[in-house]
Amino acid sequence: MERINLSSSTSLSRIVYGMWRLAEDTNVSPKHILEKINICLEQGITSFDQAAVYGLYTSEALFGEALKENRSLRNQIEIITKCGIVNPSSRYSNASVSHYDTSREHIFNSVDASLKNMSTDYLDMLLIHRQDPFMDHFETGKALDDLVLSGKVKEVGVSNFRPWDFDLLQSAMKSKLVTNQIELSLAATDGFTNGDLAFHQERATTIMAWSPLGGGRLMKGKGPLGKVLSKIAANQNVDIAAVAVAWLLAHPAKICPVMGTNNLDRIAKISEAMNFRMGRETWFELYTASFNDGELPWRLP
Repeated sequence: MERINLSSSTSLSRIVYGMWRLAEDTNVSPKHILEKINICLEQGITSFDQAAVYGLYTSEALFGEALKENRSLRNQIEIITKCGIVNPSSRYSNASVSHYDTSREHIFNSVDASLKNMSTDYLDMLLIHRQDPFMDHFETGKALDDLVLSGKVKEVGVSNFRPWDFDLLQSAMKSKLVTNQIELSLAATDGFTNGDLAFHQERATTIMAWSPLGGGRLMKGKGPLGKVLSKIAANQNVDIAAVAVAWLLAHPAKICPVMGTNNLDRIAKISEAMNFRMGRETWFELYTASFNDGELPWRLP
């Protein structure tokens, strides 16, 4: 499995296993979660993406219970998690409304909870989950810098930030924001032309793509895009998911797809996309088919 270097001391597997659906599985036993982890590791997938809010604040603890079963796994994996979303729940029972919180107090409390829940003394990466319209970038930036200095967090980044939000936060920091996790797929192509991808490609900032299969919509094989995906998958003797992920992997920005299936058979096939080298014409055939009318959003002369 190819690896992406974030810094001199931290790298990610090119494909990341996302755990946003972990708590939705019918089996959340430590043994079953360990099976998922080991299937990933067998393919060279060592990076695992979490968030405080996943599973209504239960996913991290489920992951942590699995890691307790095999303490040696911690040195074989990278743990990514996110903070900043407050939903009225058992953790935030006093909250009257869902909101974002990027204050120093919230970030530090969230990190401490994540460390405890996942039975570790450091996080490989912490992301601010969403752009906060009430963010004090000086306070948030200083909090992230201090977490890196403390050793609790090795790298910091963001998720769902637009370029101007990214620049604003980075302007108040000494540490480098090493990634932005945004929605990118054949079902969500805006980032390829609205400046999001170009902004980070210019700065050589790693992009992590969440929902690379469009929340499962791409697997249904419907419409012009579904027909093209099915055709290419049949010609390459792979499934549709591998084609859709290979489309992201082919881009020169070195996008890291975050895959989140709970199905063990599908987890075992995640790395198939790494074996499919997609050329420019095939890439554009899929890109064109992703638009409802089967035409690019601009006309070629």
